[in-house]
Amino acid sequence: MEFRTSDEAWAFWLGYGGQKGFEVRKKYTNKRASDGKITSCRFICAKEGRRSQDKRDHLTKCPRAETRTGCQVYMNLKMDRKKEILKVSELVLEHNHGLHLPETLHLMVSQRKITDLQAFEIEAADDAGIGPKAAHELASRQVGGPLNLSYTLRDHKNYLHSKRQREMGYGQAGSMLKYFQDTIAENPSFQYALQMDCDEQIATIFWADAKMIMDYAHFGDVVSFDTTFGTNKESRPFGVFVEFNHFRETVVFGAALLYDETFDSFKWLFETFLKAHNGQQPKTFYTDQDAAMGKAVAEVFAEAWHGLCTFHIMQNAVKYLHEENDDEKKKEKNQKKKKRRRKRERKRREWMKRSLKIQVF
Repeated sequence: MEFRTSDEAWAFWLGYGGQKGFEVRKKYTNKRASDGKITSCRFICAKEGRRSQDKRDHLTKCPRAETRTGCQVYMNLKMDRKKEILKVSELVLEHNHGLHLPETLHLMVSQRKITDLQAFEIEAADDAGIGPKAAHELASRQVGGPLNLSYTLRDHKNYLHSKRQREMGYGQAGSMLKYFQDTIAENPSFQYALQMDCDEQIATIFWADAKMIMDYAHFGDVVSFDTTFGTNKESRPFGVFVEFNHFRETVVFGAALLYDETFDSFKWLFETFLKAHNGQQPKTFYTDQDAAMGKAVAEVFAEAWHGLCTFHIMQNAVKYLHEENDDEKKKEKNQKKKKRRRKRERKRREWMKRSLKIQVF
Protein backbone atom coordinates (compact mmCIF):
# COMPACT_ATOMS: atom_id res chain seq x y z
CA MET A 1 0.00 0.00 0.00
CA GLU A 2 1.37 3.40 -1.03
CA PHE A 3 0.60 7.00 -0.03
CA ARG A 4 1.77 10.24 -1.61
CA THR A 5 1.93 12.15 1.68
CA SER A 6 1.81 11.42 5.41
CA ASP A 7 -1.48 13.35 5.66
CA GLU A 8 -3.05 10.96 3.16
CA ALA A 9 -1.76 7.99 5.15
CA TRP A 10 -3.06 9.45 8.42
CA ALA A 11 -6.49 10.07 6.88
CA PHE A 12 -6.59 6.40 5.83
CA TRP A 13 -5.57 5.18 9.32
CA LEU A 14 -8.12 7.52 10.93
CA GLY A 15 -10.90 6.21 8.71
CA TYR A 16 -9.86 2.60 9.31
CA GLY A 17 -9.97 3.12 13.08
CA GLY A 18 -13.42 4.68 12.77
CA GLN A 19 -14.72 1.69 10.81
CA LYS A 20 -13.26 -0.95 13.16
CA GLY A 21 -14.01 0.91 16.39
CA PHE A 22 -10.68 1.85 17.98
CA GLU A 23 -8.99 5.17 18.74
CA VAL A 24 -5.77 6.06 16.89
CA ARG A 25 -2.75 8.26 17.49
CA LYS A 26 0.73 8.93 16.07
CA LYS A 27 3.74 7.21 17.63
CA TYR A 28 6.59 9.08 15.93
CA THR A 29 7.57 10.90 12.73
CA ASN A 30 11.09 11.16 11.23
CA LYS A 31 11.95 13.96 8.80
CA ARG A 32 14.82 14.49 6.40
CA ALA A 33 17.11 17.30 7.53
CA SER A 34 17.75 18.67 4.03
CA ASP A 35 14.16 19.42 2.97
CA GLY A 36 11.96 18.42 5.94
CA LYS A 37 10.14 15.59 4.10
CA ILE A 38 8.90 12.68 6.20
CA THR A 39 11.01 9.57 5.73
CA SER A 40 9.23 7.26 8.18
CA CYS A 41 6.37 7.30 10.66
CA ARG A 42 4.24 4.95 12.73
CA PHE A 43 0.50 5.13 13.43
CA ILE A 44 -0.78 3.07 16.36
CA CYS A 45 -3.82 2.20 18.42
CA ALA A 46 -4.51 4.69 21.21
CA LYS A 47 -4.30 1.86 23.78
CA GLU A 48 -0.68 1.06 22.87
CA GLY A 49 1.82 1.01 25.76
CA ARG A 50 1.27 1.34 29.48
CA ARG A 51 0.81 4.29 31.78
CA SER A 52 3.88 5.22 33.82
CA GLN A 53 3.82 4.70 37.57
CA ASP A 54 1.45 7.09 39.36
CA LYS A 55 3.50 9.43 41.54
CA ARG A 56 0.48 10.92 43.30
CA ASP A 57 -0.75 10.11 46.77
CA HIS A 58 -2.24 6.62 46.98
CA LEU A 59 -5.16 8.08 48.93
CA THR A 60 -6.47 9.93 45.88
CA LYS A 61 -10.25 9.60 45.91
CA CYS A 62 -10.92 9.80 42.17
CA PRO A 63 -7.91 8.47 40.23
CA ARG A 64 -8.04 8.56 36.45
CA ALA A 65 -9.14 5.34 34.82
CA GLU A 66 -6.54 3.15 33.08
CA THR A 67 -6.96 3.47 29.30
CA ARG A 68 -3.89 1.72 27.86
CA THR A 69 -3.66 -2.04 27.55
CA GLY A 70 -0.38 -2.54 25.68
CA CYS A 71 -2.13 -3.04 22.34
CA GLN A 72 0.33 -3.96 19.55
CA VAL A 73 -1.72 -2.71 16.57
CA TYR A 74 0.27 -0.33 14.36
CA MET A 75 1.07 0.65 10.77
CA ASN A 76 4.66 1.52 9.91
CA LEU A 77 5.48 3.66 6.84
CA LYS A 78 8.83 4.23 5.11
CA MET A 79 9.75 6.43 2.16
CA ASP A 80 10.63 4.94 -1.20
CA ARG A 81 13.55 7.22 -2.09
CA LYS A 82 13.20 6.59 -5.82
CA LYS A 83 9.49 7.42 -6.09
CA GLU A 84 9.44 9.84 -3.11
CA ILE A 85 6.30 8.15 -1.70
CA LEU A 86 5.47 6.39 1.56
CA LYS A 87 4.97 2.63 1.60
CA VAL A 88 3.59 0.38 4.32
CA SER A 89 6.55 -1.62 5.68
CA GLU A 90 4.95 -3.26 8.74
CA LEU A 91 1.34 -3.85 9.74
CA VAL A 92 -0.23 -5.49 12.83
CA LEU A 93 -4.04 -5.61 13.17
CA GLU A 94 -4.75 -7.86 16.19
CA HIS A 95 -6.10 -5.99 19.25
CA ASN A 96 -5.91 -7.20 22.85
CA HIS A 97 -8.99 -5.24 23.95
CA GLY A 98 -12.62 -4.80 23.02
CA LEU A 99 -13.66 -2.47 20.21
CA HIS A 100 -16.40 0.12 20.12
CA LEU A 101 -19.87 -0.98 19.14
CA PRO A 102 -21.37 0.47 15.93
CA GLU A 103 -23.84 2.45 18.08
CA THR A 104 -20.99 4.28 19.85
CA LEU A 105 -18.64 4.98 16.94
CA HIS A 106 -19.87 8.60 16.76
CA LEU A 107 -18.66 9.17 20.35
CA MET A 108 -15.02 8.35 19.58
CA VAL A 109 -12.75 11.37 20.00
CA SER A 110 -10.89 10.72 16.74
CA GLN A 111 -14.15 10.61 14.77
CA ARG A 112 -15.76 13.77 16.16
CA LYS A 113 -15.34 16.80 13.92
CA ILE A 114 -17.26 20.01 13.19
CA THR A 115 -17.21 20.88 9.50
CA ASP A 116 -17.30 24.43 8.13
CA LEU A 117 -20.99 24.09 7.23
CA GLN A 118 -21.85 22.76 10.69
CA ALA A 119 -19.85 25.59 12.29
CA PHE A 120 -21.86 28.12 10.26
CA GLU A 121 -25.14 26.53 11.40
CA ILE A 122 -23.99 26.53 15.04
CA GLU A 123 -23.09 30.23 14.87
CA ALA A 124 -26.36 31.09 13.10
CA ALA A 125 -28.38 29.30 15.80
CA ASP A 126 -26.42 31.05 18.54
CA ASP A 127 -26.94 34.48 16.92
CA ALA A 128 -30.68 33.73 16.71
CA GLY A 129 -30.82 33.06 20.46
CA ILE A 130 -31.25 29.26 20.21
CA GLY A 131 -29.61 27.40 23.09
CA PRO A 132 -26.88 24.78 22.47
CA LYS A 133 -29.08 21.87 23.54
CA ALA A 134 -31.97 22.82 21.26
CA ALA A 135 -29.63 23.60 18.34
CA HIS A 136 -27.82 20.26 18.74
CA GLU A 137 -31.12 18.37 18.88
CA LEU A 138 -32.28 20.14 15.69
CA ALA A 139 -29.02 19.26 13.90
CA SER A 140 -29.41 15.62 14.99
CA ARG A 141 -32.92 15.43 13.58
CA GLN A 142 -31.82 16.94 10.29
CA VAL A 143 -29.30 14.10 9.71
CA GLY A 144 -31.54 11.31 10.99
CA GLY A 145 -30.37 11.00 14.59
CA PRO A 146 -27.27 11.58 16.78
CA LEU A 147 -25.56 8.50 15.30
CA ASN A 148 -25.20 10.34 11.99
CA LEU A 149 -23.96 13.59 13.54
CA SER A 150 -20.18 13.99 13.63
CA TYR A 151 -20.06 15.94 16.93
CA THR A 152 -21.61 15.79 20.39
CA LEU A 153 -23.36 18.37 22.55
CA ARG A 154 -20.10 18.92 24.46
CA ASP A 155 -18.28 19.65 21.17
CA HIS A 156 -21.08 22.09 20.32
CA LYS A 157 -20.62 23.99 23.59
CA ASN A 158 -16.82 23.93 23.32
CA TYR A 159 -16.99 25.43 19.84
CA LEU A 160 -19.18 28.31 21.03
CA HIS A 161 -16.86 28.89 23.98
CA SER A 162 -13.78 29.04 21.75
CA LYS A 163 -15.63 31.30 19.30
CA ARG A 164 -16.47 33.77 22.07
CA GLN A 165 -12.88 33.66 23.29
CA ARG A 166 -11.66 34.54 19.78
CA GLU A 167 -14.18 37.37 19.48
CA MET A 168 -13.17 38.67 22.89
CA GLY A 169 -9.52 38.66 21.84
CA TYR A 170 -9.92 40.28 18.41
CA GLY A 171 -13.32 41.99 18.45
CA GLN A 172 -14.37 45.55 19.12
CA ALA A 173 -15.00 44.93 22.82
CA GLY A 174 -11.51 43.53 23.36
CA SER A 175 -9.90 46.45 21.54
CA MET A 176 -11.96 48.96 23.52
CA LEU A 177 -11.09 47.37 26.89
CA LYS A 178 -7.43 47.31 25.95
CA TYR A 179 -7.64 51.03 25.10
CA PHE A 180 -9.28 51.74 28.48
CA GLN A 181 -6.59 49.79 30.33
CA ASP A 182 -3.80 51.58 28.47
CA THR A 183 -5.46 54.92 29.25
CA ILE A 184 -5.69 54.07 32.96
CA ALA A 185 -1.99 53.18 32.96
CA GLU A 186 -1.20 56.65 31.57
CA ASN A 187 -3.85 58.51 33.58
CA PRO A 188 -5.04 56.79 36.80
CA SER A 189 -7.94 59.27 37.10
CA PHE A 190 -9.60 57.79 34.01
CA GLN A 191 -12.76 55.84 34.90
CA TYR A 192 -14.98 53.45 32.98
CA ALA A 193 -17.80 51.04 33.80
CA LEU A 194 -19.50 48.20 31.94
CA GLN A 195 -23.06 46.94 32.21
CA MET A 196 -23.38 43.20 31.46
CA ASP A 197 -26.48 41.35 30.30
CA CYS A 198 -27.68 37.87 31.35
CA ASP A 199 -25.36 36.24 28.76
CA GLU A 200 -22.32 38.05 30.22
CA GLN A 201 -22.12 40.24 27.11
CA ILE A 202 -21.30 43.95 27.28
CA ALA A 203 -24.50 46.03 27.08
CA THR A 204 -23.69 49.63 28.12
CA ILE A 205 -20.34 51.40 28.45
CA PHE A 206 -19.60 54.61 30.36
CA TRP A 207 -16.31 56.48 30.62
CA ALA A 208 -14.96 59.77 31.96
CA ASP A 209 -11.39 61.11 32.07
CA ALA A 210 -9.70 63.43 34.55
CA LYS A 211 -10.66 66.62 32.66
CA MET A 212 -14.34 65.61 32.62
CA ILE A 213 -14.31 64.98 36.37
CA MET A 214 -12.58 68.32 37.04
CA ASP A 215 -14.98 70.23 34.76
CA TYR A 216 -17.98 68.67 36.50
CA ALA A 217 -16.63 69.73 39.90
CA HIS A 218 -16.60 73.37 38.69
CA PHE A 219 -19.51 73.56 36.22
CA GLY A 220 -21.72 70.60 37.17
CA ASP A 221 -24.66 72.63 38.51
CA VAL A 222 -26.44 72.26 35.17
CA VAL A 223 -26.14 69.11 33.01
CA SER A 224 -27.67 68.30 29.65
CA PHE A 225 -27.86 64.69 28.51
CA ASP A 226 -28.53 63.86 24.87
CA THR A 227 -28.53 60.63 22.86
CA THR A 228 -29.07 62.17 19.41
CA PHE A 229 -25.39 62.84 18.61
CA GLY A 230 -25.12 59.68 16.53
CA THR A 231 -25.10 55.90 16.54
CA ASN A 232 -22.66 53.21 15.47
CA LYS A 233 -23.28 50.61 12.73
CA GLU A 234 -25.25 48.44 15.20
CA SER A 235 -27.62 51.41 15.79
CA ARG A 236 -26.60 51.77 19.43
CA PRO A 237 -27.21 55.31 20.74
CA PHE A 238 -24.27 57.41 21.86
CA GLY A 239 -25.05 59.57 24.90
CA VAL A 240 -23.08 62.58 26.17
CA PHE A 241 -23.32 64.62 29.39
CA VAL A 242 -22.51 68.24 28.42
CA GLU A 243 -22.88 71.86 29.57
CA PHE A 244 -21.19 75.28 29.25
CA ASN A 245 -18.25 76.69 31.20
CA HIS A 246 -17.71 80.33 32.18
CA PHE A 247 -16.47 81.10 28.62
CA ARG A 248 -19.69 79.71 27.08
CA GLU A 249 -17.68 76.79 25.73
CA THR A 250 -19.11 73.29 25.67
CA VAL A 251 -17.59 70.95 28.24
CA VAL A 252 -18.15 67.20 28.47
CA PHE A 253 -18.76 65.48 31.82
CA GLY A 254 -19.00 61.88 30.54
CA ALA A 255 -19.93 59.73 27.57
CA ALA A 256 -21.70 56.41 27.09
CA LEU A 257 -22.47 53.87 24.41
CA LEU A 258 -25.91 52.44 25.19
CA TYR A 259 -27.39 49.09 24.24
CA ASP A 260 -30.92 50.49 24.17
CA GLU A 261 -32.99 53.40 25.46
CA THR A 262 -34.92 51.67 28.24
CA PHE A 263 -35.49 52.64 31.86
CA ASP A 264 -33.03 50.04 33.19
CA SER A 265 -30.26 51.22 30.88
CA PHE A 266 -30.77 54.89 31.74
CA LYS A 267 -30.98 54.13 35.47
CA TRP A 268 -27.70 52.20 35.44
CA LEU A 269 -26.03 54.95 33.41
CA PHE A 270 -27.16 57.81 35.68
CA GLU A 271 -26.16 55.93 38.83
CA THR A 272 -22.74 55.20 37.32
CA PHE A 273 -22.39 58.86 36.33
CA LEU A 274 -22.98 59.94 39.94
CA LYS A 275 -20.49 57.40 41.29
CA ALA A 276 -17.83 58.66 38.88
CA HIS A 277 -18.38 62.21 40.17
CA ASN A 278 -18.38 61.31 43.89
CA GLY A 279 -22.17 61.46 44.20
CA GLN A 280 -22.39 65.19 43.42
CA GLN A 281 -25.96 65.86 42.29
CA PRO A 282 -26.61 68.56 39.65
CA LYS A 283 -29.13 71.29 40.40
CA THR A 284 -30.68 71.18 36.93
CA PHE A 285 -30.79 68.26 34.52
CA TYR A 286 -31.96 68.72 30.91
CA THR A 287 -33.08 65.87 28.67
CA ASP A 288 -35.33 65.31 25.69
CA GLN A 289 -38.96 64.16 25.95
CA ASP A 290 -38.16 60.43 26.29
CA ALA A 291 -40.49 58.85 28.88
CA ALA A 292 -38.03 56.16 30.05
CA MET A 293 -35.28 58.74 30.46
CA GLY A 294 -37.56 61.04 32.45
CA LYS A 295 -38.53 58.22 34.81
CA ALA A 296 -34.86 57.34 35.40
CA VAL A 297 -33.99 61.01 36.05
CA ALA A 298 -36.74 61.31 38.66
CA GLU A 299 -35.44 58.24 40.50
CA VAL A 300 -31.69 58.89 40.36
CA PHE A 301 -31.40 62.70 40.33
CA ALA A 302 -33.93 63.29 43.11
CA GLU A 303 -32.36 66.63 44.14
CA ALA A 304 -32.24 68.09 40.63
CA TRP A 305 -34.88 70.02 38.72
CA HIS A 306 -35.70 68.16 35.53
CA GLY A 307 -36.11 70.35 32.46
CA LEU A 308 -36.89 69.54 28.84
CA CYS A 309 -34.67 70.84 26.06
CA THR A 310 -36.47 73.40 23.87
CA PHE A 311 -34.55 72.19 20.82
CA HIS A 312 -36.15 68.75 21.08
CA ILE A 313 -39.56 70.24 21.78
CA MET A 314 -39.36 72.34 18.61
CA GLN A 315 -38.05 69.37 16.60
CA ASN A 316 -40.93 67.21 17.77
CA ALA A 317 -43.40 70.00 17.03
CA VAL A 318 -42.11 70.38 13.48
CA LYS A 319 -42.15 66.63 13.05
CA TYR A 320 -45.76 66.15 14.16
CA LEU A 321 -47.03 69.29 12.41
CA HIS A 322 -45.32 68.06 9.30
CA GLU A 323 -47.14 64.77 9.61
CA GLU A 324 -50.48 66.58 10.02
CA ASN A 325 -49.76 68.67 6.93
CA ASP A 326 -48.92 65.52 5.03
CA ASP A 327 -52.20 63.97 6.15
CA GLU A 328 -54.11 67.01 4.95
CA LYS A 329 -52.32 66.91 1.61
CA LYS A 330 -53.08 63.23 1.23
CA LYS A 331 -56.71 63.84 2.09
CA GLU A 332 -56.96 66.65 -0.44
CA LYS A 333 -55.25 64.51 -3.08
CA ASN A 334 -57.66 61.64 -2.48
CA GLN A 335 -60.62 63.99 -2.80
CA LYS A 336 -59.33 65.21 -6.17
CA LYS A 337 -58.93 61.62 -7.34
CA LYS A 338 -62.51 60.86 -6.33
CA LYS A 339 -63.77 63.92 -8.24
CA ARG A 340 -61.88 62.89 -11.36
CA ARG A 341 -63.20 59.34 -11.02
CA ARG A 342 -66.81 60.58 -10.70
CA LYS A 343 -66.32 62.85 -13.70
CA ARG A 344 -65.01 59.98 -15.84
CA GLU A 345 -67.92 57.79 -14.71
CA ARG A 346 -70.44 60.52 -15.63
CA LYS A 347 -68.94 60.93 -19.09
CA ARG A 348 -68.97 57.16 -19.63
CA ARG A 349 -72.70 56.99 -18.76
CA GLU A 350 -73.53 59.87 -21.10
CA TRP A 351 -71.66 58.18 -23.91
CA MET A 352 -73.55 54.89 -23.26
CA LYS A 353 -76.92 56.73 -23.42
CA ARG A 354 -76.01 58.38 -26.73
CA SER A 355 -74.92 55.03 -28.14
CA LEU A 356 -78.23 53.44 -27.20
CA LYS A 357 -80.21 56.28 -28.81
CA ILE A 358 -78.27 55.90 -32.04
CA GLN A 359 -78.93 52.14 -32.15
CA VAL A 360 -82.67 52.56 -31.51
CA PHE A 361 -82.92 55.19 -34.25
